[in-house]
This record gives sequence, C-alpha cells and structure tokens, in this order.
Amino acid sequence: MASASRWLRPEAYPLFAATGVALGICAFQLVRNITINPEVRVNKQGRAAGVLENFDEGFKYKEHFLRKFVQNRKPEIMPTLNSFFSDPASN
Repeated sequence: MASASRWLRPEAYPLFAATGVALGICAFQLVRNITINPEVRVNKQGRAAGVLENFDEGFKYKEHFLRKFVQNRKPEIMPTLNSFFSDPASN
C-alpha cells in the first residue's frame, strides 16, 4: 500500500484529470467513427462493397451539430474581452 500512496497525492490529481479527459475524447472519437462514419465498414458485407459514392451521407457526417453551431461565429475565445482591449474608444 505504500507504493499506492506515493502516486495518489493531491498534487497528481490534475494530471489524472487531464489524462482522463484526453482518454474520454479519444474514446468518444473512436466510437463516433466506428458507429456513424460512412467510410468505416466493420462488417464483411460492407467491406466487400468497395468504395461507395455516397456524398450525401459523407456531407451529413461532416456537417455535425457542433460545426453548424460555430460555423457563422467569429473565431474568438473571449469576444467581450477582445473588444474591450482592441477598441478602447467604445469603453
């Protein structure tokens, strides 16, 4: 038990959290690709079909909810703070 207490210190919790988040993102992307990606075929009949010309399904996969949500927005992380420092005349 002494070796376990060496690794489970409070200083290591952020490292465990960051690793857990990274693993979660990887697992999400893996499951998303296996289940709904039109170019990934897991069963034998799908692999035997070869290259499919299903552009509508590929477009639907590419234009997912998050991409549609951020598509017409400015690429800023903190728009209020950016406008405060970039345009002092309006403040």
